[in-house]
Amino acid sequence: MFHTIIVEDEKPILDLMNYVIGQNPHYTIVGAFTNPLEALARLPELKPDVVFLDVEMPKMNGLELARNINELSEETKIIFSTAYKQYALDAFQVYAFDYILKPVTPAAIERIADRLVKQQRFVLPAEPQERAAAIRCFGGFEVRNREGAPIRFPTRKTEELFAFFLCHPGRELSKWHLADLLWPEMKEDRASHNLHNTIYRLKKLLKGHEIGMDIRKINDGYRLDAAGLTYDVLAYERYGPVLLGVMQDAEQAERLCSLYKGPLLDKKDYLWKASLEEGYARQYTALLRSLVERDLAGQEWTRAERRLDSYLALYPLQEEMNLLLMDMYANRGKIEKLAAHYARFEAAYRREFGTEPPDEIRSSAGVLGRV
Repeated sequence: MFHTIIVEDEKPILDLMNYVIGQNPHYTIVGAFTNPLEALARLPELKPDVVFLDVEMPKMNGLELARNINELSEETKIIFSTAYKQYALDAFQVYAFDYILKPVTPAAIERIADRLVKQQRFVLPAEPQERAAAIRCFGGFEVRNREGAPIRFPTRKTEELFAFFLCHPGRELSKWHLADLLWPEMKEDRASHNLHNTIYRLKKLLKGHEIGMDIRKINDGYRLDAAGLTYDVLAYERYGPVLLGVMQDAEQAERLCSLYKGPLLDKKDYLWKASLEEGYARQYTALLRSLVERDLAGQEWTRAERRLDSYLALYPLQEEMNLLLMDMYANRGKIEKLAAHYARFEAAYRREFGTEPPDEIRSSAGVLGRV
């Protein structure tokens, strides 16, 4: 995802752009401003990848603001929004990435996203030369310091709060939402007090163990600043949707799949994680399926079988992947392997659900209709 700022002096247009851009999965809006001076002051803190600028604004017009942004951050892409085509040439004189005409439409925003995706090299960071802290959210929850020692959280709420921040990277989270999330039955003032203390403990822990992250106070809430540290959920958030959209880089899809060690925050009873857990599982499934399809197209049977086996070790009753593996065995004449796999699946399915497997799977295994 591209961290995005919008600067537009007319509030109704700002709200419209906030909605249209926010609906596109490639963007995460980290700031929206009617005052260009305020946007410029917040730029070092928000570190946007993309800034959408109105050209005509009081106090500082968009072209002047763009020049200031270029001085502060050469990596930030500037997209102008204007009602007048004649500003296009001026836009490119300040090294704008692109421009769009008002009224802003989803199609225009998607066009910009396509250009950003094609230009940016989606490469997961290589292993750092200097040993860094390590965080794992898939298949459990584990945080280790630079020496590789596991970090012990002072309270369960401190641990849960950090997990919540990690699962919502780069997003501004309302303090009232966080307080209600962790202490839903507590009075507002008491819950707010508890949140303040828990944030303090978490910041102290991150600094003391040199994790390389910080919790920033933003407006009426907080945001996790991951700095240069990458972890599994953040990698899926940034690169997963892009790879699924273009699927040009099998190597990066492989690396993402290797990061997935099991369900999100496995063994943690956080009520808020359910929809996120399901979403990341679907993303992992889609990535792995695309790799298996590549293997099958290239007749890389052993590699495809190995991928499916690793997936089914995590989700043994997932019907689509079981069907895919059994169909591969059937098409290659591996009848003994097919029979053995179905027998294991049938036994597990009966234990779990107390009934026969679905007809489609029984038919694929060649057992449907047998007496």
